[in-house]
Amino acid sequence: MKDRFYNFIRGLQDKITKELESIDGKAKFNEDLWERSEGGGGRSRIIENGNVIEKGGVNISAVDGPLPESMQKYFNVNKVDFFACGLSLVIHPFNPMIPTVHGNWRYFEMYDKKGNIIDQWFGGGQDLTPYYIFEEDVKHFHQSCKNVCDHFHADYYSEFKTMCDNYFFNHHRNEARGVGGLFFDYLKKDKDFSLEDRFDFVTAVGKSFLDAYMPILKKRMKHRFTQAQKNWQEIRRGRYVEFNLIHDKGTLFGLKTNGRIESILMSLPPKVQWQYNHKPKEGSEEKKLLDVLKKPKNWV
Repeated sequence: MKDRFYNFIRGLQDKITKELESIDGKAKFNEDLWERSEGGGGRSRIIENGNVIEKGGVNISAVDGPLPESMQKYFNVNKVDFFACGLSLVIHPFNPMIPTVHGNWRYFEMYDKKGNIIDQWFGGGQDLTPYYIFEEDVKHFHQSCKNVCDHFHADYYSEFKTMCDNYFFNHHRNEARGVGGLFFDYLKKDKDFSLEDRFDFVTAVGKSFLDAYMPILKKRMKHRFTQAQKNWQEIRRGRYVEFNLIHDKGTLFGLKTNGRIESILMSLPPKVQWQYNHKPKEGSEEKKLLDVLKKPKNWV
């Protein structure tokens, strides 16, 4: 299973980076191969200063070895070995009318000292972080998520949308990071689903990413904007940074397992502002965004 999933994310990385380069028309992804001293490594691809994409990363990794003590406590296990592989992407467009997007699809195995698998699961999802609300864009993204979920189970979209709304929430700000999408974790073999079922679902979500996001990117990439709107984007990017450094489990896992710092922190935007006690005007499009982020909304 780990070989099959790793081969899948290798191919998905190729497909997504090729499509993004085609749309941007200027910047190309720089590939960075790296190795982890404890075991494994990855293939990071970073794009910067393009016509459309200000900064983005589409990274894959496969790491293994003894599970660090800090993560043993997190998973409530004794000394075990692990394998983890996944694709993680974040795209920060230059135009503030285009939302930032995040995607992650991953697989995890845990072993006893004899090398026997004692646990295994899938996780991942995809979510949207707009700076200005275009309802048709958000509805399209969520409808794409629902379509792929409905193919597998009638309750998946509702369940994984709720998990996404709950997870990507800046509790210290009492607001969501964005408008959500899907988030799922610990998808294991059980009485209702085989590991093959889980593999089929997670790979289908990964394949759906291009249909969910690229139409939005293409629609908004030539939209006019002002410097004030660019400033608002950079202020909101600060909230993105806060979530990733304070709450995000993927960042925590990478740091605790001696992951590659540059690849872990590629999710951070290139230019960010933290203005003291910044509050948008009542009735403005900026205030409309904040109102939406206060409480999760049903988009489809």
